[in-house]
Amino acid sequence: MKRTTSQTKLAAGIASFALLIAQTSLAQSSLAQSSLAQTSKEECSLAVVSRLVGGAQHVCDGKVVQEMARRGHVFQQNQQGMASILAIGPDYNETEALKWFEQAAQRGYAPAQVNLAVMYANGWGTPANYGAALRWLRAAADQGFARAYYNLGILYLYGKGVQQDYAEAFRWFQKGAQGNDTDAQVNLGYMYDQGLGCPRSASTAASWYRKTAEAGNPLGENNLADLYLRGIGVAQDSAEAFRLFQKAAAGGSTGARIKLGYMYAEGLGTPKDPMAAYMWVTAASLGGDSRGQYLLPSIESFLTPAQISAAQERAHRLRLESGHQLSAKALVQ
Repeated sequence: MKRTTSQTKLAAGIASFALLIAQTSLAQSSLAQSSLAQTSKEECSLAVVSRLVGGAQHVCDGKVVQEMARRGHVFQQNQQGMASILAIGPDYNETEALKWFEQAAQRGYAPAQVNLAVMYANGWGTPANYGAALRWLRAAADQGFARAYYNLGILYLYGKGVQQDYAEAFRWFQKGAQGNDTDAQVNLGYMYDQGLGCPRSASTAASWYRKTAEAGNPLGENNLADLYLRGIGVAQDSAEAFRLFQKAAAGGSTGARIKLGYMYAEGLGTPKDPMAAYMWVTAASLGGDSRGQYLLPSIESFLTPAQISAAQERAHRLRLESGHQLSAKALVQ
């Protein structure tokens, strides 16, 4: 199966950025004391946002959260922004998200500063403005917020709003990786993998992919599996590659779903199972990734029409069960 770099390597943010909620990041960031004092005592999450992203904050009624946001509580303002960008409810939209993120960002709340930068970078609820995105990302980076480092690395990697600079991208990903941002760790591994802004080192790439895979990052699992499959930077091990692709596929990585389908089809690291192969490749296509579709005709030749129908049904069911939750988690990594 032909490998493409875009399919296996870069963390979420290839064409966009990732929104986040402060829940998993506050303890790691050096926010302004006023923000810390306010949020540490008053964290109260919207139930639907907390459920979608697996947050552990105290859950409050939506009206309570909205009232707290209106009174200037930055954590709740960021929550309102998240609910708005996810379009949860008829009164939520991108314009509302921008408003809430901006209020919290202006109060010095680093997670909202990053989210506001995301809005400007993608042109969500506002015309795209990389200058504004850079300004807010730097404001959050000045507070030691690891997610800001990750997003700055993305800008320099692709030359969005700045001159493309692999060395500078490497520096920001390294800072984010040291701040325990798992997507920054994946991308730091990618930089070593490809020799961008640093000497090429497959073994160092593998060590970063392994660190983030152990933390449960699907793309880290996928990238490490890819190295095991090809025996680059690690000893070749199809069984380990299969295990990691399984985890990444279950976590929503469409690239991993394609490769898992390929391994089932070829009997690599697992007995051949054309029906499972068909299901995983189809699930990737339903998730918007059609790069594995060229595999389907050859897989179909080993299946009956009834088996193809059953595999398609399983793929659709997987999509329905995981689609919204995975989309939300992708936004807040």
